[in-house]
Amino acid sequence: MGTTSLTERDLRILHVLHTHRVLTTPQLGELFFSGTSSRAAQRRLLRLAADGFTDRFLPPHTHARVPYHWILGKEGAHTLADRWGTTMEEIGYRAQTHRDLRLSSQLDHVTGLAQTYVGFASGARATQGAVLQRWWFEARCRTTWGHHVRPDGYLRWHQNGTTLDAFMEYDTGTEPLSRVETKVSRYRDLAEETNLPSPVLFVVTTPGRPPRCAASSGSAARGCRST
Repeated sequence: MGTTSLTERDLRILHVLHTHRVLTTPQLGELFFSGTSSRAAQRRLLRLAADGFTDRFLPPHTHARVPYHWILGKEGAHTLADRWGTTMEEIGYRAQTHRDLRLSSQLDHVTGLAQTYVGFASGARATQGAVLQRWWFEARCRTTWGHHVRPDGYLRWHQNGTTLDAFMEYDTGTEPLSRVETKVSRYRDLAEETNLPSPVLFVVTTPGRPPRCAASSGSAARGCRST
């Protein structure tokens, strides 16, 4: 299959894999194959993989039944680079880096953050008057605000005439709460320096982990939210 055979949906799949690095079959199915069977998603993803546009793997040392994890393949990176008038190196594609994700201790964090994006995107699609207007991933956030904070994401949600800008922190529960509170203090410093009083949304995955950071955030960060 050459690049001329790619559909607009295929190109969006390649783009989201480039942005989020790893997504699972159910995540891609929810984003791009809603209303169709999971087999339809699986068939198309396998076809893309067969032609090198994507690649897939199962995380090692997993005993439970887990879905395939999908990453951008060499042909997919080449396609995106051509469309953007640049090179695979310039868009940040390194085959070894993508392969290393299979063994990375950060894999759960990466796929969990991707699931957060999927939740917002699907929620906007299902909510009348709602639009997810912006989602900046980790690297762009780090470039923009890295001297103060390194959020996992930054979003803009518009609904019924109201717009919310918010930083996103994906909390797996591995950090002590004291470190989380330190993060919020840095968001407050950023707000005071830039006059950007965006909320900080904490996605908490550990049952019983309280969002104690809300008490220390002050008006600058507008508190924390858990989900």
